[in-house]
Order: sequence, then structure tokens, then C-alpha cells
Amino acid sequence: MDNSKKILEKIKSENIQPIPRWKFVLKNVSLWAVFSIAVIFGALAFSIVLFSIQQSEFDLLSHMSHSRLEFFLGLLPFFWIISLVTFLILAIFSIQHSKKGYKFTVSRLVGISTALSILLGTLFFIGGGAERLENAFAVNVALYESIQEKKIKTWMKPDEGFLSGTISKTNSNSFELTDFNEKIWVVFYEDAFIPPRIMLEPGEMIKLVGQIVEDNKFRADEIRPWGGPGNRNQRRGQQN
Repeated sequence: MDNSKKILEKIKSENIQPIPRWKFVLKNVSLWAVFSIAVIFGALAFSIVLFSIQQSEFDLLSHMSHSRLEFFLGLLPFFWIISLVTFLILAIFSIQHSKKGYKFTVSRLVGISTALSILLGTLFFIGGGAERLENAFAVNVALYESIQEKKIKTWMKPDEGFLSGTISKTNSNSFELTDFNEKIWVVFYEDAFIPPRIMLEPGEMIKLVGQIVEDNKFRADEIRPWGGPGNRNQRRGQQN
């Protein structure tokens, strides 16, 4: 008995039925849908990574006298970095198992998935969606440590030369600052570097680099906008 007859006999004896074409089509469509969803979620994660970078001022490392690695790691949005990697892996896996997935090398799949997530994520970030999404997570997910919370921790270390809060009163060469712990500081800024876009007036949220003079007095060497490089100032009560 030749092989073809053996196969026919086996099909008859085991009552093997052909798989309907619609199942293959459904599987292929499902895999491409998973790929699309993974790329979109990867893009959202990437946009928030961009937002975190925009909010984090890595030049502060030059002001650190110790624990630079700890400081650097504290600025990274690990949740979103891990999410980005996870969705990229899911996108690659789904394409590999699609109908024509065998035509793509792993490196090509990585390149395509990454490029799409970066492109869409950048557009979402430019449109302001990253900030709104991150704020939504901060409000609705109890265990989530927001970028703003990380930022406050970084800028509420007066003993190390970092202070932040809202201007409550101004004078000729000083102003009063209410920090995020509701402590009031007198800040002297006569020789401080102040970017042109900063308006020192009550209600403005700012960040300071300098040193403590006395218990509630701080001398500022630099004054920065709370919103980060390139952002306009913000007032108490507004979301960053």
C-alpha cells in the first residue's frame, strides 16, 4: 500500500474532517488585530515615557553630590517602560504566527513594531494626550506612582539643594514660597539665574536649586518653571 492510500485510510478510520477556511481567516484577522492593539498600547506607553523625559531634568545629576544612580533611577517611569517592551513583544509574536509571518525576520519585526509605536506615540505626545493619560492613571489607579509624585519627591529635598512650591508673596529681592508640605520659605534670588519665561508673581509654581540659609530661608542659584523645559509656568490648582 503506497503512502497516498495509507493517508486516505487514516482519514477514513479516524474520521478526520478538513478545517473550514473561515477558521484560518478568523485566526489571521485576530492575529493582525492583536498586532494593531499591541502597537497602539505600545505607542501610548512610549508617549508617557516621552512625557516623563520632558518633565525630568537630567542635568540635575551635575548638582548631585551622592547617590546619582538612585536619583537617576527615581526619575525613570519603569511601569511604562515595562509596558512598552511587553506590547512590542506581543506585537512581534502576533505577526510571527500570522499567515505571512514567516516572511519577516525577527529583526525586521522588531524594527516595524518599534517604528510604528514611536511614530504614533510621538504624535500622541505632541497632541497632549500623554499628559492626560498619565493624569488619568494617577487619579484612578491607587498603587500607581505618578510622574508628578516622582517629581515632587525629587524637588522636595531642601537639605540637598532642591526646593519647589508656589509663590505666595513677592518683595524686591526675595519672595515667600509655600512648598508641597505647606511650609513657608523666604527665598532670596538676587544672583539667581532666571529664564526669561518665568514671571515671579503670586500663584506661580516653580523649582529652585540652591541651599538653605536658615531654618526657613533659602538662597536660590537657579529658578526653573515647574512644568519643565519648554513648558509655560503653572499656577496652584492646575494640573501639570
